[in-house]
Amino acid sequence: MTTSTARMALPLLDVERSTTKRRLPTLPVAALLDAQATLTAVERFSKQHDLAEFDGRNKLYRELLPLQQPKPHEQYAFEVDLDACSGCKACVSACHTLNGLDEGESWRTVGMLQGGSLQLPAMQTVTTSCHHCLEPACLQGCPVQAYEKDPITGIVKHLDDQCIGCQYCTLMCPYDAPKFNKARGIVRKCDMCSDRLAHNEAPACAQACPNQAIAIKLVDRDSLVESSNARGFLAGAPAPEHTLPSTTYKTDRPMPNNMLPADFYRTSPEHSHPPLVVMLTLTQLAVGAFGLTYAYENLLGLELGSPIVQSIVALSLAFLALGASVFHLGRPALAWRVFLGLRTSWLSREAVAFGLFAMLGSLYGATCIARRLFGLARVVELEQVSHLARTSATIVGVLGVYFSVMVYVATRRAQWSAAQTGIRFFGTMLSLGAVSVMSVYVATGGIFDRVSRGLLEVILIVTVTKIAHESSILLHYRQRQFSVLKRVALLMLGDLAKVTLVRVALACFGGVFLPILLLSGATSGLSRLVCGSMFVTLLTAELLERYLFFRAAPASRMPGGIR
Repeated sequence: MTTSTARMALPLLDVERSTTKRRLPTLPVAALLDAQATLTAVERFSKQHDLAEFDGRNKLYRELLPLQQPKPHEQYAFEVDLDACSGCKACVSACHTLNGLDEGESWRTVGMLQGGSLQLPAMQTVTTSCHHCLEPACLQGCPVQAYEKDPITGIVKHLDDQCIGCQYCTLMCPYDAPKFNKARGIVRKCDMCSDRLAHNEAPACAQACPNQAIAIKLVDRDSLVESSNARGFLAGAPAPEHTLPSTTYKTDRPMPNNMLPADFYRTSPEHSHPPLVVMLTLTQLAVGAFGLTYAYENLLGLELGSPIVQSIVALSLAFLALGASVFHLGRPALAWRVFLGLRTSWLSREAVAFGLFAMLGSLYGATCIARRLFGLARVVELEQVSHLARTSATIVGVLGVYFSVMVYVATRRAQWSAAQTGIRFFGTMLSLGAVSVMSVYVATGGIFDRVSRGLLEVILIVTVTKIAHESSILLHYRQRQFSVLKRVALLMLGDLAKVTLVRVALACFGGVFLPILLLSGATSGLSRLVCGSMFVTLLTAELLERYLFFRAAPASRMPGGIR
């Protein structure tokens, strides 16, 4: 380089040096990107992996697992570090991938808690899955014993081959852990990746979490009871004293007292379960008709026309109801297994009771036909069998309705309490049973007398009682506290307002107006037509009531996210 060229280059170098000294201010977006690059858990994990900071033992993530097997008074449990959970949903993706779940199927979810004040708002993401409870409600409620709790690890496993897809466990679990897979016709759920644990590897969710917010720990079973007494579980979650969940949520930060799920104020209709709507309504009608006929003839000494016709109508509806219930199952061919959970499941007891009711009622009908058609009316033994079958069918049928009530009371949901469900189910049994008996009585030549008047009075009183009871739930609409019954009222007066209006209108017309019209004697010439109209309208009204029973029933679940 010549001397002149060098001299010409010197000013350029001075310009560059002066330019580098005058540093331009960093744009806000660039500053945020720089901060994000240094704060993301993925970046830290990647750097550690590139620097080979993981030896062979750490590749199994042994720090996420206990160092020893559970003792007799212990069990495995998830431990979630809320301070480390960022809501990235890596756990959700890993659970879906490593367990080979179907599209749209998820065993782990990420919700959100929010609260605090305008000056100091608070937000907390929460990852949740099956809690492998000490007393799992899914296991106790299953009618086919498709659940088992490992006596050593405490893990609650679902036996897919045993499941019939009745979905009752999804109602029993207060944390919405079991998920129904419609394509497979069964329920499936998290088993804590028990096959990985058996090989000293952490579950998929724990291993995939970049912040190590999920770990497997040993918990003392007695401590779970103590924690449930203190309700020390998680803000916004269902109370733990029912099932004693084993998951531990820990944090070093003080949580505001007003932390609520992000979807706390969101209400939406639930699944209507049409086969159950038909099954519950018709079984209660059949039991009511059969029982009222028995009570009138054997306790009051009043004839209700042909007992054979009354029994055939009631039993035909009972068989129709049992047939409809099979369509609710994901695997109807395995419906015969329903008796396996008779010792613990109210659903098993309900199914067995209605099955016995149908068989005993059929036996009564068969003996009546034999006595009439074959001239065996004077055979004492056959008469005794007939009376015993009829009495037993009545008792078992009423027990079946009671078991139906307990099926939903056992879920511990406020909208399905003993009072709420009992009044609805036994009210349907009496009102529909009476209108069925009344319709058959008039259709077979019965006249308006003391018998028909008594039946009309039963229909009127029960219908008014049911309407008043359902209307009392709507009063919770203006309640300040956002309780479960207020959610029911919001649904019945919001998304389901038209159904509610039609249900009340039909009940008032078929169960109040028409009975009063018949009792007044103003329509003696149209008695059959009026009775038929009363039966159709009241049956439709009760089907809609049972539809609302499921649709306007807020589900119990863990905190959800913003939807």
